[in-house]
Amino acid sequence: MTQKSDGMNYAPQGKARAVCAPGEFRFAAVGLDHGHIYGQCNGLREAGGELVRVFDPDPAKVQRFCETHPGVVPARSEQEILEDPTIKLVASACVPCERGPLGLRVMAHGKDYFTDKPPFTSLDQLDAARRQVAATGRRFAVYYAERLHVEAAVRADQLIREGAIGRVVQVIGLGPHRLNAASRPPWFWDPRKYGGILVDIGSHQIEQFLHYAGARQARVLHSKVGNYHCPAHPDFEDFGDATLLADNGTTFYFRVDWFTPDGLGSWGDGRTLILGTDGYLELRKYLDVARDATGDHVYLVDHRGEHHHAVHGQVGFPFFGQLIRDCLDRTETAMSQAHTFLAIELALEAQRQALHLTPARPA
Repeated sequence: MTQKSDGMNYAPQGKARAVCAPGEFRFAAVGLDHGHIYGQCNGLREAGGELVRVFDPDPAKVQRFCETHPGVVPARSEQEILEDPTIKLVASACVPCERGPLGLRVMAHGKDYFTDKPPFTSLDQLDAARRQVAATGRRFAVYYAERLHVEAAVRADQLIREGAIGRVVQVIGLGPHRLNAASRPPWFWDPRKYGGILVDIGSHQIEQFLHYAGARQARVLHSKVGNYHCPAHPDFEDFGDATLLADNGTTFYFRVDWFTPDGLGSWGDGRTLILGTDGYLELRKYLDVARDATGDHVYLVDHRGEHHHAVHGQVGFPFFGQLIRDCLDRTETAMSQAHTFLAIELALEAQRQALHLTPARPA
């Protein structure tokens, strides 16, 4: 489940670092439509969580999941999991338009929820989740994997907090993906179900910006989407970009697309560039093109010189242990609920106001 050529089934694995006692944090998976569920469950299990149940209406998906996670017991229905008092959290990667409504049901049953991105495909779904969090006191967590499950991104966060580049003043995020059109399910092509490109993979980028910038608010200045190379799916968007401004003056530009060429050794050459007042960082997340097939490269330039941090297998993924402790202790250390929701709110707003590019098709 770690194929680097296929982003839909890319599931990073790290070192086991339990933050709880055996059996203390039991969780289940509901909704296996996207392969990110494997990364979500890997992270929780490595942090000491016990994956005990799974449900999906497709028996083939359940069988494959159980083969990957031996000992997990299939449930006969979603309700069976929701009504199990021993399960503390439900993880899901169902179809994006279904993730918000599932979260409402999970929280209504007194459980915390951990969904793949994007968690919502409309502002109405976001508003409903905010109300449910306030009413139940439950946690609605989101798997913004391009920061949370990438060691280069974790190391960049550490360097910024240590003051390595001074104050962050600008961030650039590049999120290319490989289309792998033949393997995509029907919902993948329908913006009503996946939310549009700025919601789907753009939410990753916006979350990183907010975190690295230390922003509590931001606004979308400009955004664009287009379909350049998928004439068979005219409603699909294979390109998008946007510019944002944070409340502290930090600026952001990101580009997301489905144009990764077949010759690249990864599903996408994901990069983040972070400019500070005393230096800058470049993250080459999944490989260093034509140099190193291993990912997690951090390049730092400061007043003392040029530095290369190769951190694959070195820093781990602290988010998952923090999330487990937050659920057990009712704290908020992994990611604040306000930040979680702000990232997707801005993505939804960028999508809503985007200029639609309609390039002329060759005759």
